[in-house]
Amino acid sequence: MLRSFAIRAGDKQLHKWDLLLTDTHIAAMTAGELPYGVIKDGAIAIADGRIAWIGPNQDLPENTAKKTRSLAGKWTTPALIDCHTHLVFAGDRAREFEQRLNGASYAEIAAAGGGIMSTVNATRDANFGELLSQTKRRLDVLQAEGCGTVEIKSGYGLNLATELTMLEVVRELGNRAEISVVSTFLGAHTVPIEFKNDSDGYIDLVCNEMLPAVHEKKLADAVDAFCETIAFSTAQLARVFSKAQDLSLPVKLHADQLSDGGGAALAAEFNATSADHLEYTSAAGVSALADAGTVAVMLPGAFLTLGETQLPPIEQFRDHNVPIAIATDCNPGSSPICSLRTTMALATSLFKLTPEECLAGVTRNAATALGLGSDRGTLEVGKRADLAIWDINHPQVLSYWIGNNELSELLIAGMPV
Repeated sequence: MLRSFAIRAGDKQLHKWDLLLTDTHIAAMTAGELPYGVIKDGAIAIADGRIAWIGPNQDLPENTAKKTRSLAGKWTTPALIDCHTHLVFAGDRAREFEQRLNGASYAEIAAAGGGIMSTVNATRDANFGELLSQTKRRLDVLQAEGCGTVEIKSGYGLNLATELTMLEVVRELGNRAEISVVSTFLGAHTVPIEFKNDSDGYIDLVCNEMLPAVHEKKLADAVDAFCETIAFSTAQLARVFSKAQDLSLPVKLHADQLSDGGGAALAAEFNATSADHLEYTSAAGVSALADAGTVAVMLPGAFLTLGETQLPPIEQFRDHNVPIAIATDCNPGSSPICSLRTTMALATSLFKLTPEECLAGVTRNAATALGLGSDRGTLEVGKRADLAIWDINHPQVLSYWIGNNELSELLIAGMPV
């Protein structure tokens, strides 16, 4: 809880702050009647890395801020959050990209030994230092566009040693980076070649060896899985999620991307923080997500790259008040996109999300998808002062431009990065 930063001087109460930002238009992204949670001509006070006061300039209380800065009419939003990435990998899959353009499907490429397994082989061959440096470059690109929190999954190891190495890379990035890094264990990504005809045996390995080791080393903040005909069934993943819950790890799920396999319902059954993709989710699945309070994460980069035509049920999500987040899904196979701003623009054109829904999808709802909604994602008193400051005339611009970075400054816990 935020402690009071006020001292008395005579009959006046003076607020003691570390930093006061004035003369800024604020898109607080709080849910309510005001679009974008706008505060025109506003100010934000920061103390101990958290927002201590926010409101119109004219309502500023008496204060003794150590430093005051005028932002001269720039806009301030919550720092952006990319809640679904696969940044740790080696190699690329440009050849498969060309194969798909020549008519091969994602499933056909995977069946022929390509797909995820080609990245698995390259990642297994890479060492810690190589993975760290390559991933750091991708993370830096996201940070440069205003991201203050990025989730990174494992899943290209599919054996204990490489999965641990990937997660160690993620943790090391979290220690080195100026922004926040969230680590997710995705051991149940696909069936490795060693278990080609024994997917149940691989699930045994995930549950009995991988998850306990990951938990013991404190390498993961959550557990993810891929529920699909080319990956794992709901029955198999229920075992993974049950084990995760035994270890007090929250879960999330790649669900209903290529077919309606009941993934949304499985995610809801285990109170997943998010269900991601969801192109083929049924009406019953949407209702289950709503009842569970699970965030629906849209991944338009994968939709575009794979040439999908089945749109996720956006209107049903709206009708059922299912929170909608947006993420890059940055990975070498199905979403080679390392730009959250580009993903926002794609969400407007492909999924017909509004610019306000897009900004909520990479702030407030993305934070909820990571279980961080009480700490960041909106600009409110008590939340961490993760701020993106923009040279724009309205926040709708953030979903309008592709390839034009208007970021002026990024503050994490009140400190410029």
